Amino acid sequence: MMAGAVHPILSVCPSRALFTEKFRVLVENLPPGLSVTLHSLHCSEMKDYWEAFGHYVADNKGTVDVSQEASLGGTYTGKEPMGLLWSMIPVPGSKEHAVLFKVDVETPQEVLISVFQGHLSEGFRQKPPLASVVAERWSMAPGLKRIRVQEKEIEGILFIPPGPGPFPGVLDLWGYEVELTECRPAMLASQGFVAFVAKYVIPGRELKMDYFLRAFEFLQEHPLVISNRVGLIGLSQGAIVVLNMACRTEAISPRCCVSINGSHLLMEESSVTFWKKQFKMKEHTILRNEQNHVTMRGLTLPLPNEATINHEIMLWGGHPKPHAFAEEDSWDKILAFLKQHLYPDPQSDPDAAL
Repeated sequence: MMAGAVHPILSVCPSRALFTEKFRVLVENLPPGLSVTLHSLHCSEMKDYWEAFGHYVADNKGTVDVSQEASLGGTYTGKEPMGLLWSMIPVPGSKEHAVLFKVDVETPQEVLISVFQGHLSEGFRQKPPLASVVAERWSMAPGLKRIRVQEKEIEGILFIPPGPGPFPGVLDLWGYEVELTECRPAMLASQGFVAFVAKYVIPGRELKMDYFLRAFEFLQEHPLVISNRVGLIGLSQGAIVVLNMACRTEAISPRCCVSINGSHLLMEESSVTFWKKQFKMKEHTILRNEQNHVTMRGLTLPLPNEATINHEIMLWGGHPKPHAFAEEDSWDKILAFLKQHLYPDPQSDPDAAL
């Protein structure tokens, strides 16, 4: 055990940050050469607990700087400044198939970060930490406005950056059977875009392409939006919708389009139910392994004979480390693309921080 006179100091900087910001975890005032474990713990909105941990050894100054030093073991290894976040796994005894997902963008994701003596891999709740601190991760930057919209027969959430405007706009559409996901539009608004995420799972209504065109026009006509600088972004089924909006409709003229993890399959019908029909017809191609994990790479095969748009074969799942790095890389490239095509002035870059 450590001597009673030694009081380790644990700091996270910044302790309040956007999801897109990196932080620095630093432990000071340790005995040189002491083995310690850095541990993170988060209780999700579904009341599931998630954790990550790395094993370190204090240097000759009695410090551990997670941004500079390599983890020797744990849920991640090597020099991983954000390993305490991206390598989170459900704590032992959690329910099967737990998903870590943030729904309420007006509250932070709170992460308890602690340092323990020794190299531990379990039993964190039964051992007293040497020091602990809470870090907050936010989707919304300070001053951001979140407005629920229900007009002109459209529904959704509008995010408006602080300031007088006007701003470029982005219409955000999500995936199959997803009602509303607000994290990405909130983060887009934190980067200086007016972002509107349209709701398209509405009981009793069959939504056709006209619905999404009206959503685009609603955003384009907003007084705080630069009308000729509005783009599209979509994921999964939303990616198919935005591709159709960009390629097969003449009623609108989006300035740019980002299609993520979708298909180049273009709708032969005006209704969104076309994709659901295709999904139902190809259910036999969905493969399950002995753990009941699903691979859907056969869902969009054979490929339609459409050479105008490139296609990624669909494959859900993967490994945490490359997935986290790919997600970070893609977000940076998406932002650069949107800024290039939507910002009126290449020098105007209203990056936000907490």
